[in-house]
Amino acid sequence: MDIDAFVTAHRPTWHRLEHLVNQRSSLTGAEVDELVDLYQRVSTHLSIVRSSSSDLMLTGRLSALVARARSAVTGAHAPAWRELVRFCTVTFPVVAYRARWWWLGSAAAFMAVAWGMSAWIAANPEVQASIASPDQINQLVNEDFANYYSEHPAASFASGVWVNNAWIAAQMILYSIALGLPIPYVLYVNAANVAVSAGLMASRGKLDIFFGLITPHGLLELTAVFLAGAVGMRLGWKVVDPGPRRRVEVLAEQGRAVMSVALGLVVVLFVSGLIEAFVTPSGLPTWARVGIGVLAEVVFLTYVIVFGRRALRQNETGDLERAPDVAPTA
Repeated sequence: MDIDAFVTAHRPTWHRLEHLVNQRSSLTGAEVDELVDLYQRVSTHLSIVRSSSSDLMLTGRLSALVARARSAVTGAHAPAWRELVRFCTVTFPVVAYRARWWWLGSAAAFMAVAWGMSAWIAANPEVQASIASPDQINQLVNEDFANYYSEHPAASFASGVWVNNAWIAAQMILYSIALGLPIPYVLYVNAANVAVSAGLMASRGKLDIFFGLITPHGLLELTAVFLAGAVGMRLGWKVVDPGPRRRVEVLAEQGRAVMSVALGLVVVLFVSGLIEAFVTPSGLPTWARVGIGVLAEVVFLTYVIVFGRRALRQNETGDLERAPDVAPTA
């Protein structure tokens, strides 16, 4: 390739692009379109020069011009702290708020199963006998249930609880790939586990101890699990019924939004794990421990409702990807 002829032919284009970049704060709509077009063309010129010429000065000049044009076209990235603030005040709460009816439905179904099954277990000795022997039940209700929260060092117990609960939430979000169909079963299994403990404790008149130990951390923990199930099932339904939009577009947008919930629940479940490790087995009176759990639950729900409703009014979707439909490429 004749590099001199190439430079002569395209120098006006480079000069025009440089002028538009220098004036980018006052460009008209047509000039913005021209800037994007010239950026793509000069990017191609740079690729040709790199592959066909050893002129380092020319390569450096075009590289700098393309970099400046890319900055003008795509804009500067927001500082990391702004992205974090946006995630906390918009992205996570709006996705949770949009899934509020699925969230409420998951909670209602879970509680109905747990209450119904626990009452059935408490009222039927033959059912209790099929679960464990009388001695084992007495051991559970008199010692093991309470000792579970204090038999390990608090820090290691908190981390173990956090990992376990995060895994349960992650499972339900991942099950959205299967249209959310396995999620009701996962919720049912967890409801059954709660019901067995509640039913056995109730059968021995220890229901006050059960709620005194389960409520401080259980409210926030179960709320997080319900939210994970809700967004997973909502995503699955959006695939079935995408509305007027293309199914692949809805799946991509909602999938990214669901990932924001997964990230947010890591923090929520961490707080729940701290409460379970340090508050539940503490020497505080029952009313104080329960009060801490209720306060954490109220703060979380208020946060979601206030910020989620505000973001919804601003037509936010919670999509983590806010790039333009067609991004310039080099």
